[in-house]
Parts: sequence; structure tokens; C-alpha cells
Amino acid sequence: MRTLITADHVLAFDGTSHTELRDGAVLVEGDLIAYVGPRSEAPRDADETVELGESLLMPGLIDLDALTDVDHLILDSWSTAEEARRLQWSADYFDRRRHVFSEQERRRICEIGLVQLALHGITSYMPIASEVHSAWAESAEDFLAMAEFSRTIGLRGFLGPSYRSGVNVVRDGARDVLFDEAEGVTGLAEAIRFHDTVRDWGDDLLTPVFLPCRIETLTPELLSATAQAARERGALVRLHALQGEFERDWIIRTYGVTPLELIEREGLLDDRLIVPHGVFLDVNPRVWGEDRGDLATLVDAGVSIVHCPLTNARYGSELETFARYRDAGLNISLGTDSFPPDLIRGIDTGVSVAKVQNRSLAAGDLAGYIEAATLGGARALHRPDLGRIAEGASADLTAFRISDVRFGPIEDPVRNLVLAGSARDACLTMVAGRAVMRDGRIEGVDLQAIKDDSQRIFEKMRAAYDERDFIGGDALFPPVFPAVV
Repeated sequence: MRTLITADHVLAFDGTSHTELRDGAVLVEGDLIAYVGPRSEAPRDADETVELGESLLMPGLIDLDALTDVDHLILDSWSTAEEARRLQWSADYFDRRRHVFSEQERRRICEIGLVQLALHGITSYMPIASEVHSAWAESAEDFLAMAEFSRTIGLRGFLGPSYRSGVNVVRDGARDVLFDEAEGVTGLAEAIRFHDTVRDWGDDLLTPVFLPCRIETLTPELLSATAQAARERGALVRLHALQGEFERDWIIRTYGVTPLELIEREGLLDDRLIVPHGVFLDVNPRVWGEDRGDLATLVDAGVSIVHCPLTNARYGSELETFARYRDAGLNISLGTDSFPPDLIRGIDTGVSVAKVQNRSLAAGDLAGYIEAATLGGARALHRPDLGRIAEGASADLTAFRISDVRFGPIEDPVRNLVLAGSARDACLTMVAGRAVMRDGRIEGVDLQAIKDDSQRIFEKMRAAYDERDFIGGDALFPPVFPAVV
């Protein structure tokens, strides 16, 4: 099957980075790109032609911290300093924990998350779950069902069930971590079983990886065992770390080393490690405010970070700074981390925050952010066939329509998309030459049912906070303005 895709603007790869091709064409043959160039010189023997018109055709967007769970940010990103401990498990709930959702509901949540990724132009994803509503973490069986749905709709997934040996709680009015080490051992065994099962499927769209939870919820023994399991299988590991003051202080107090030193000590610090969010390094003013070698340690090991600019901003934390990390040679990829999975809004936020941080318009590195969402993600995944529109690359493509009058006059399609648009303007999500989403529709998916189920599931999740949160009651979710009935 040969499909010719034409667009007024194509973001093509020039061997180093991206370049804008006006009135361009891309020929997709099977699951690869066979031609990139002017529309006037494109082959004429395609089986199908897709004319996108006034659109920007880009490499498929790569989201390495993609929410495949019911979102909780709408509830917990508004707390005051006095409420900073709200929405954590209480210590007594630790002993009576349960699944809020049934097995069927948990699997539906994953399906909803994947549909949202496709609608927002994400072609490759690495999932994340909030786990606030789980009895502990994720199971291999739930994730095998997710993997089946993922390949049914046609996304490219780098996935595995989460696992942990501890959980954040509030005890005696302060945050702490309580452990059940048997849960961690079982969780890793489940992750290994998932990995080996999916590997044996031999599906090019599914790559099993290891996705342990936050570093403070993993014992050193579990970190070390994860490193060994991944090393034996040549697998990627994504570890949420270097993301907050509590994490850093708790690990130093408990183990006598920093989180980065713990990662290195337990054998995880290498080029197959991916770290969201990488914010709390020595250069951060809330740590030391000066370079004491953390960036160089990450760069020398070949580690990639997943920058989540929109979610970080919503929680009041950002890189110090995007330019500093890039200049040091650190590979930066992007993630959404919460709802909506909108990398365009994330890029806009990141660029704007960088300008404010540096008090300079020159710090708004839009090209750097676009590269992070494409080439940076591909480097983190060790997949040089992704993140670019080039002959021989995988035909993973995303297109955004920029013809709406609300875009205003078009000066530069990338700038216009980031300044005036969002990922809701996605009109094509293509993976391995197959259109997953076209003009807001996904074959075989009832979007009204997705909307209805999302609301029902969210309300059930919200109601369950009261039984496990240490505050409880109406104080959990104060409205922006008082509601009048």
C-alpha cells in the first residue's frame, strides 16, 4: 500500500534537525516513509492520496510520561501551603487498602487514556498511572489487556505495569513512606512476566519496558533487582526521580545518599534509564543553586530525562533551566504526565516559562522543545527510526490543521500552532503507515461512550478520596467559587 500525504507545511528531517518544507509531500509505503520532498516532484503512482491542505505535517509526537489513568490533577493542583499534605493516603488506610475500581473499570480507564493520546496527536507513548485508587499498583493481567487494546487501535507503546514496595502516606500529620516489601517483590515478578510475554508476541508496535514507581517508594533492593532484570533483557527503565523536596530529603535521611547517588549505587545509571522529571538537581535553587556535578553525571551516563513543562508549571516547579540542561548535553524528551495529553500546550508553557526564568525572549527555545517532543524522545527510546520525517524512517506522523480563522495570519506554522493552537487541532495521527485518528475519529471507538464513562469513573474516583485521605470531608475539594444550589 502506497499512500501519498500532501500538506502546505511539512516538518522534514535534514540529517541533523527539522526543516520546513512548503507545499510538501510524504509517500508512505507499508510502514515506512519512501519519499519526502516537494509535492510537484512526488511519485504519481500512489494507491491513495491524503490532501491535508493548510496543515502542518510533523513527525509523530512522543509522550514518555503519558497518563493512562483517570486524572487527579484537576483535584490536587490547587492546594495552599497549609494543605500540602492533602490527598495522600492516611496511615490507617495502608492497612485497609483496596481497589476502588473493578477489573473491568481499570481496563476501561486504560482504553480511555489511549484514545485521548490518539486524539491529541501522540503516536508513541510510555504510560503512567496515578495509583491513588489502586490497592497497591498495576497487575500484569491489566496491562496485557491494555497492550491488546493498544495494538488494536494502532498506537506505538513502550509499556509495563508499575510496581513499588512502599507508598506515600500522612502519619502523625507529616508525610512519610510505609512499606510492604512483599508487594514490591511480587510487582517486579509481574513486570518481568509482562515483559517476557509481550516480547514473545513479536509485535513491532509493543515494546516491553520496566516502569517502577517513584524512587522513594522503592527499596534499594528493589531498585537493584530492577536494574538486573532490565540489564538481562536489554530493556529500558523509566524511574520517577529527582522531582521534589520530600523525595530528596526523605532519601538522604533514610539512606544517607541523594536520589541520584542512590540510582547510581543500585546500578541503574546508564543510557537505558529515563527519568521524569529531573527537576531537583544541584543547580536548582531549592537544592544548592549551583553546579556540583549532577548534570555531568547524567550526561556521562547517557541518561535521558522526561520534561513535563505543563504539569510542572501547574505544580509550581520547572527545570533550572531548559537551556542549561541542553547546553550541558543532556538528552531531553517530553511528557504530558496529566490530562490533557497536549504536548503543544506543554511546549507553549515550557517556552514561556523559560523566557520568564531567564528574563529574555532569546530563551524561548521553540525549536529545542519541538526537537524534545520528537528527536529527544526517539533518542531516549533508542529508536533512530522515530521522531523524524525522512526516507527509511517509520511512518509515524502527526498533522495539525491551521486553517481555522482563530489562528489568525500564518507567519511560521510552528509558531502559529504553539501560540494559537493546541493538540486539539490534530487532524491525523498515523503510526507505522496506518491512520489511527483522522479528523477526530478513531475507527471502532465510540467517543460519546468514552466521554460518558470518563465522567462516571472520575466521580467514583473523587468520592473514594474521603475514605483514604487523612483530612476527609468537604475540605478536600473546595470550589473556585461557592456553589449555589
